[in-house]
Amino acid sequence: MASVEDRIARLEAEAQIRQLVARYCFTIDDRDINGIRALFTDDAVLKSADGVMNATGVDAIMAQYDGRFAVLGAGHHFMHDIEINFAGGGNEATGRVSGHAELWRAGTMMVAALRYDDVYRNSAAGWKFASRTINFLYYVPVDQYPGILGAPDRNRAYAEPRPADYPESLPSWIAYERARGRG
Repeated sequence: MASVEDRIARLEAEAQIRQLVARYCFTIDDRDINGIRALFTDDAVLKSADGVMNATGVDAIMAQYDGRFAVLGAGHHFMHDIEINFAGGGNEATGRVSGHAELWRAGTMMVAALRYDDVYRNSAAGWKFASRTINFLYYVPVDQYPGILGAPDRNRAYAEPRPADYPESLPSWIAYERARGRG
């Protein structure tokens, strides 16, 4: 059994990671460029499951955000559930985060449901993102929101609709559907 000190350290680390995830939302929405940069390790990776976003290194990540901010107006990101799993000696952890965003994109009010697959690393400056992959359940103009979960092409942030990143591609979803003769 872990010592009381080890258990407290784990709880403190988890609280710090949760703060990191919250800071991400505020710094992105506030366009706090220095704050965003401080969230990532120097060698971090930021990508999207659909491959549109794919940057390695904090400078490339910041350039990628600059490109995204060029088409985004005001927005509100908020996270819901955070699952954190520690690996090895406790200086690295993985996580899944679910959330929503309300966004003004290319002159259109849009809403998105999303998940992040994260790797967190403890550094001299505290916990940071070492890797972050964004996955979309949907990303649609508000007027297309009703009934969106009934369509497979739920990512409508681009000129041509694209398939959603999840859940249809998840092994558990595929196995469930196959077991019922639907896959």
